[in-house]
This record gives sequence, structure tokens and C-alpha cells, in this order.
Amino acid sequence: MVRENEIRKAEMAVEPPPASDAGLVFIGRIRTPWTSRLTCPRQGRADGPICRIELFEPWVAALDGIERFERLEVLYWLHLSRRDLVRQSPADDGQTYGTFSLRSPVRPNPIGTSIAHLVGREGPVLLVRGLDCLDDTPLLDLKPDRSLFTPIAPPQPGDFEIGDSQSAAMAERT
Repeated sequence: MVRENEIRKAEMAVEPPPASDAGLVFIGRIRTPWTSRLTCPRQGRADGPICRIELFEPWVAALDGIERFERLEVLYWLHLSRRDLVRQSPADDGQTYGTFSLRSPVRPNPIGTSIAHLVGREGPVLLVRGLDCLDDTPLLDLKPDRSLFTPIAPPQPGDFEIGDSQSAAMAERT
């Protein structure tokens, strides 16, 4: 059975360098039914329970227009995850994988991301399905799912493939 914060056979931990301030600001909290990694789903499910994303002031105004999107990319800080494993053995069978080849919450910068289905909005609270994080997880950011989003800003040369006639025309104007 998996235990929290164990180092399994053949896994490798390192001494992380001292933290430096990246200037991150938690913009809210996520409320889910899970209080332990052992009961939390490994990947969010579209038919999972409704969870609450609670925005803090002054960020509530940033939610304006979010209802236009059925799916949101939710980025959060996996605050209870260890940060020192560079090789992990998810199956606990001695075979290891590099941390960056896994979706494990154990990472040097424990940033989690889920595509959540927006169920509704109640003022500063979003109701969503599809999360895979623990209750009281700090919220880092929200974005419309990129497959549903069309940029609003005017096109720029980098938006087009090299050799594309539009790219050439854009480059001439700049």
C-alpha cells in the first residue's frame, strides 16, 4: 500500500536548493471532498464531484466573462507534496521514471493543473467538476481551456507559420 511521503525502493531524492521568491500570489482556495492523497483521484474526472474554487479579493473582478467557457484550466499549488524526488517508482516495483516524465504531484515546483468543467458561478465562487487536488489547495491561476479560446488581440507575426503569406504581410507592416 502506498503511504504518504515514503521513498520507495529505487527512488532517488535530492537536497533541493534554497527557495527563492518567484513572486507567486495565491488568488484563492480550492474546496474539494478529499483530505488525503490516498483518497484523492489521480486525474480529475468530468463526472467527478462538484468542487468550489473560491477567489480572494481583489481578484474577483477577473472572473468577468468566464461563464462563456465550458472548460477552464486550473493551476494550483500542491502545498502538501514533497519536492525532492528526481526519480520515482509509481508502481513500487523497482522501475523508476524521471519526475518530469510523470504527472505525479511530487515535483520541485509542485504546480498542479486540471481541465475543469465549469458548472456555474456564484459571485466569487466557481463550481467545477474534474479536479484532482486536496481540500484547501491554494489557487495560482485560471485560464479558459486553450482549445476553446480564440485570441482577442490583433494578430502578430509570431501567430503564423514561417512562409505563411499572412506572416509575410504582417512582417512587412511591422
